[in-house]
Amino acid sequence: MNGILGKKLGMTQIFRPDGRMVSVTVLVAGPCTVTQKKTKDTDGYDAVQVGFGETDFRKFNRAAKGHLQKKNLKAFSRLKEFRTDQVGDYELGGLVTIKRFKAGDMVDVTGVSKGKGFQGVIKRHHKAGGPASHGSCFHRSTGSIGQRTYPGKVFKNMKLPGHMGDEQVTVKNLEVVEVRPDQNLIFVKGGVPGGPNAFLVIRNQMGDFAQRKEEAPGGAPAPGGVPASGDASVSGGAPESPQKEKEAAA
Repeated sequence: MNGILGKKLGMTQIFRPDGRMVSVTVLVAGPCTVTQKKTKDTDGYDAVQVGFGETDFRKFNRAAKGHLQKKNLKAFSRLKEFRTDQVGDYELGGLVTIKRFKAGDMVDVTGVSKGKGFQGVIKRHHKAGGPASHGSCFHRSTGSIGQRTYPGKVFKNMKLPGHMGDEQVTVKNLEVVEVRPDQNLIFVKGGVPGGPNAFLVIRNQMGDFAQRKEEAPGGAPAPGGVPASGDASVSGGAPESPQKEKEAAA
């Protein structure tokens, strides 16, 4: 299982050993409780469900209450599944911590971005707008969006004013600068979606990248059809010039 649940505390800055300052986002990740194990025999796929953030059962409906109470588990505000082939390594009620993370890892962080309400085209789509001088009558409005009689319509996906933000965003390849297991804190370089206390899904992709690299098929052709061995007789290789063919015949 390559992920864990957490929330965003805020941003700060820390200093690396060489004295360089780096802006980081502080994340509280876990500990998460295993609430369900899914297997191919019962559910059609292998996955582990974990819960994060204790809450009260009075906020739950009967189905959600029964899902957790029949296993003698606490109420969690967030439940999330992670696909894994090692379902047997996890036990119901067990804890998933941040011990798998270490400084130098690259992680993907998924969250809901800050809502910015109804915005115009300049802020929402970065359009240039019109002249700012007096008398132009065109400053920050949308401008022309259609044509004349033909085709006589506004095309789909036209960039117009509308609701901005408050959508799921994934920021990839964030560097883990520091990990504090005793405090369940992860410091990642750069910003992540959402405001303070925003719910986040943190995925460590290092293991997947290494596995895909090891499983890459060997003997694959070089880019552009150029043989890796330099043998021009292989299909796609560069043909010899007529002058060299004449010299070889002589």
